Amino acid sequence: MGAVGARVARQLIATHPRLEVVVTDIDHDRLRSVARNLGPAAIVAETTDGGRLGLDRPAFDREACVRFGIDLVVVAAAAGRHVGSVRAALAAGVPAISTSDRLDDVRALARLDPIARSRGVAVLAGVGFAPGLTGLLARHGAAAFEVVDEIHVAKVGTGGPSCARQHHRALNSAALDWRDGEWRRRPGGSGRELVWFPEPVGGADCYRGALPDAFLLQPWFPDATRITARIAASRQDRFTSWLPMLTPPHPEGGVGAIRVELRGRIGREYHTEVLGAVERPAIAAATVAAVAADLIAEDRAGGPGVRGLAGVDDARAALSVLARRGLTGQRFEGLSA
Repeated sequence: MGAVGARVARQLIATHPRLEVVVTDIDHDRLRSVARNLGPAAIVAETTDGGRLGLDRPAFDREACVRFGIDLVVVAAAAGRHVGSVRAALAAGVPAISTSDRLDDVRALARLDPIARSRGVAVLAGVGFAPGLTGLLARHGAAAFEVVDEIHVAKVGTGGPSCARQHHRALNSAALDWRDGEWRRRPGGSGRELVWFPEPVGGADCYRGALPDAFLLQPWFPDATRITARIAASRQDRFTSWLPMLTPPHPEGGVGAIRVELRGRIGREYHTEVLGAVERPAIAAATVAAVAADLIAEDRAGGPGVRGLAGVDDARAALSVLARRGLTGQRFEGLSA
């Protein structure tokens, strides 16, 4: 029930007036406060151990899924607390959405793919601003190409405190790039590149980090020779990434942005397409997660198994729904270098 989770619940209730949303959090005070604001459609399910859960103990277990008659689980907890809850949902035969942007979480969720397929349910991983919306933009932009050779993703900005802490860790962890048919590990904080995001964000120095975008995109772009992801950081962010955060993160970050650059062939010409979006990351992530819930409910999430949003049935339709909810993608118009 942080910056993202509370908004996901609010959007689900607002767009589906007859829906009941069961909410839980290891912080019981915050849980009850958010539930009061959500109104009578929110049902509180407190954890049984007073909030003292282990790092990946599920905050919502199989028994809770059965007891409350859950149709879909959305895990919007801090990074590192997703796999157990998704595993519990699968044990109950319930589809799940994970908003984690932690590479280790996404890779662990991918290992649950055989279980999800055997249960006949869908699991959407990395559902947020980046990854998440970046996957939809990449899939949509790729429709114009005959062959996509390269995809380069970049993002700037953070959502709530747990998101800020995860970005801080990512800069100090090895990046995973796809290059020439194999995965290559790169040092976190390396590969400085000036990236231009949609206004009003503009240019920002971006670096490699432990980001899951390439891992989520590669299965859907088998012909791509390079897939990379970078995150914006200041000089202080980069050189203090190996330390604990020097100042406590804000309750919610400011305006953020994403950028997806695709390179490939259209006929005999080599072409570059650049797509992006601007929004406060927590708002964007919650909106994407709420739309992803509808994709699963409407059986448009790509079928059973674990995948990112690049693997849904109709990325363009999902982007249209997001635009109606105020999250609009942008296309760079101009000369490509």
